[in-house]
Amino acid sequence: MIALRRLLAGPGRAVVVLAFTQILCWGILIYPPVLTMPPLTADRGWTLAFGMAGFSLALVISGIMSPIVGGLIDRHGGHVVMAPGALIGALGMALIALGDAWPLYFVGWALIGAAMASSLYDPAFATLARLFGSSARRQIILVTFAGGFASTVGWPATHLLLQHVGWRGTYLVFAAVLAFVVAPLHGFALPRAAARSEGGLPSNPHPVPQQALRPEGRPFLLLATAFALHALILSGVTSNLLAMLERGGLSGATAVTVGALFGPAQVAARLLDFLLAGRTHPLWIARGAIALMGAAFAMLAFVGVSVTVAALFCIAFGAANGVMTIARGGLPLLMFGPEGYGRVIGRIARPALFVQASAPFVVAAAVERFSDAAVIEIGMLAALAGTVCFLLIKPPPAMERR
Repeated sequence: MIALRRLLAGPGRAVVVLAFTQILCWGILIYPPVLTMPPLTADRGWTLAFGMAGFSLALVISGIMSPIVGGLIDRHGGHVVMAPGALIGALGMALIALGDAWPLYFVGWALIGAAMASSLYDPAFATLARLFGSSARRQIILVTFAGGFASTVGWPATHLLLQHVGWRGTYLVFAAVLAFVVAPLHGFALPRAAARSEGGLPSNPHPVPQQALRPEGRPFLLLATAFALHALILSGVTSNLLAMLERGGLSGATAVTVGALFGPAQVAARLLDFLLAGRTHPLWIARGAIALMGAAFAMLAFVGVSVTVAALFCIAFGAANGVMTIARGGLPLLMFGPEGYGRVIGRIARPALFVQASAPFVVAAAVERFSDAAVIEIGMLAALAGTVCFLLIKPPPAMERR
């Protein structure tokens, strides 16, 4: 009880708050469109592509705003930025549900894009870095570990709401959760000031070097390029994966069952990273993760689609992605230091979010014009290029010491 009281009274409560709200924010802002778009577009007489263009707009807006949001968190704290972001997202959800005209629909998605920029992993990482400084990596891992359950909660909840209240009611429920649960937690429960180290908080096993790299030049570009390539693979492949497995010979039910392995593999990899934190350097973990993605694509390309190969692919792909999410938060902290971290991670996220917005359409067009095999080979080459980017990054000397 004493330990729990100290956790809730100190900066550690930020981990508890953000772990919970990340599940809600990802489950509301990112995962529902795959389920809500078919009834939404059918009700309004739109094509599915037109409806999904709103979601892509949100990702683009998020990419534009990410560095701005990160800089605001650096200066004022997560509670000042993340709470209004949730309220803006609630307004966007309400506009989508109640405004039938297409301009209002896109305004709603633009507001949701602002909410993404101020509510998902990057602002959460910036908040933790401001609170814990160079020791924030373990807290980042804990938050991403919880966030891995967002699809486990988001998809079933969305499906249940669609059955009982329809797509309009679903978006209104999401708006209420953002306004009356997420916003108050961010506004009133997140710690206000950057915390000094206190007893019971884990120390940083890989301290930030005294002379951190400047967030510019070759190391920064290599890191941003590597994470943009990861976003291309993740967004493009996952949006088309089940259909490609079905065309490869798997039944629809089997493809869904195999695809469901992605989530548990992602969470398991994050748990393993948490347990091994301090024993393996994050840069080598990132190199190994994206190389594992390349190996998974190579297996699918050269062995062919079968139940066993598809299952192994989804496990490897999910595990690699789970670790890459942590690396996106931890590596910039280690390479560039905690000062101005929010703006730095926002700048790194911007090209990745732009790529994420366009990747599903680009990959779908590539499938139509070429073949599934060509897309798998593109994924393999993108993972190889990302591995090369990570290998070319030369960290500061103090970062290399264990």
